[in-house]
Amino acid sequence: MRSEDPPMSDDTCPTVEVSRRIHASASEIFGFLRDPQMHPSIDGSEMLQGAATKEPVTGIGDVFVMNMHFHALGDYQMDNHVVEFEPNRRISWEPVAGMGHPEVGGRVGHRWGFRLSPDGPDVTIVTEIYDCSRAPSDFRQQMNDGTMWIESMKETLKRLDNLVARRGDPTAPGL
Repeated sequence: MRSEDPPMSDDTCPTVEVSRRIHASASEIFGFLRDPQMHPSIDGSEMLQGAATKEPVTGIGDVFVMNMHFHALGDYQMDNHVVEFEPNRRISWEPVAGMGHPEVGGRVGHRWGFRLSPDGPDVTIVTEIYDCSRAPSDFRQQMNDGTMWIESMKETLKRLDNLVARRGDPTAPGL
């Protein structure tokens, strides 16, 4: 455990994972996932309002900033610290409360990410992962150990599938 990591709680909390088989190569899908500007188009929670960061993620240690809205907090930013980056295989980040958030700089220890597993020619199993096992138990209770995000995660993968099927043409119908 790094010194800036929050302490783990005594009880266990499994990761929440939702998968979808998408007819596209892992490299094509990864191109969308590493580009913060694409995230609002695929976000099933509808909390992402836009990307403050314009450049694609290039590796562990990168930080991309997202403009967010949540009814209880209003408008704010999240600074997403990339903690896993394996091109065409895996990307994940730990959100840190950014500008406009009442707990700016706060890091509770949860992670969001995607794992890509090729499943034949130009077909990929995409798994979205939410891991709050490093978060304090009161935060995990608020998130229902992450299960509150399952429907949003399903919608995210559906939107990603539609976006990839359109090959990134934002003017094409489908979303």
